[in-house]
Amino acid sequence: MSQFLSVTLALLKGFGQTMNIFLLTLAFSIPLGLLVCFGTMSRFFPLRLLMKAIVWVIRGTPLMLQLIVVFYGPGLLFGLPAMGRFTAVILAFAINYACYFSEIYRGGIESIPNGQIEAGQALGLNRSQIFVHILLMQVVKRIIPSMGNEIITLVKDTSLARVIAVYEIMWMGQAFIKSDGLIWPMFYTGAFYLLFSGLLTLLFQKLEQKMDYYRD
Repeated sequence: MSQFLSVTLALLKGFGQTMNIFLLTLAFSIPLGLLVCFGTMSRFFPLRLLMKAIVWVIRGTPLMLQLIVVFYGPGLLFGLPAMGRFTAVILAFAINYACYFSEIYRGGIESIPNGQIEAGQALGLNRSQIFVHILLMQVVKRIIPSMGNEIITLVKDTSLARVIAVYEIMWMGQAFIKSDGLIWPMFYTGAFYLLFSGLLTLLFQKLEQKMDYYRD
């Protein structure tokens, strides 16, 4: 019983760090993804080309590699002081997920019929007003399933933080294999992921139902 309690406390501590990574990544990547999306759809060709190149590189390389580059790169390439490990995790995760979110946003925006944009222009609305008053809620409704999938993937991807020794829940569970020869804490760790992912799934289902009145 005492062993189970000690494992539970260790995993709860690791899960707290996992939640920090998860929440901060969302806080930065969701708005950043929108900016990247606007960049990839810009009428200014150099900006559009640059943003598309960045998205292509980020989506085409492993997040693990990006974590290593963000943490070790500045020091090895430019002789700069190393940033904190947790800061490097948040920076790498935010950039990675912003690029994925940007493509989801772009798909949602481009799925709206041009007639609605033209109608807004006929009413004298500028591009910002058209986006906020006509497109935004329709786009949100269309991207909820895809965003939900990416956000649930983020829950599992937080385990990659251990690559640069950030002690999240997976690190804590794995530590019991090395120190005590116990495998069951890893299955217990999986239960944390399953429970949290299940709660997110229910949340997005409820959100989809609430947005259902924005029908095509």
